[in-house]
Amino acid sequence: MKDDNKNNKKKTVGRKPKNNPAKYRYTVNLNEEENDKFRLLLEQSGVENISRFIHHALFGKEIKVVKVDKATMDYYVRLTNFYHQFQAIGNNYNQTVKALKTNFSEKRALALLYKLEKATIELILLSKQIIALTREYEERWLQK
Repeated sequence: MKDDNKNNKKKTVGRKPKNNPAKYRYTVNLNEEENDKFRLLLEQSGVENISRFIHHALFGKEIKVVKVDKATMDYYVRLTNFYHQFQAIGNNYNQTVKALKTNFSEKRALALLYKLEKATIELILLSKQIIALTREYEERWLQK
């Protein structure tokens, strides 16, 4: 009886066979200039598999070309750093107001709050300039 169970179950080793395997292959010869253009298109598409790239190109599937602009990336990294600095200033602002209220007399606290208010207004103007420059940069240089 044990021998019957062993004969009914087949042991498979290795990969499962594909339902519709791609078994037809073609070769294409390119000259130097054509090869350079092909490599450039392949690089711009971001597809790492050459066969997949050719397959998409032949059968009209969408090939995405992503161009990374180093200057734009650098600009947005710096803009993100500004944003984090503004967040830190906002966090420290509340702590500073509490410290002024508890540690100084009312007259001295008001004088210091006046200076803090001036600095805050300068920060607001600076942030408005950053937003305006960002919008101008996007309109002028970024492709949509």
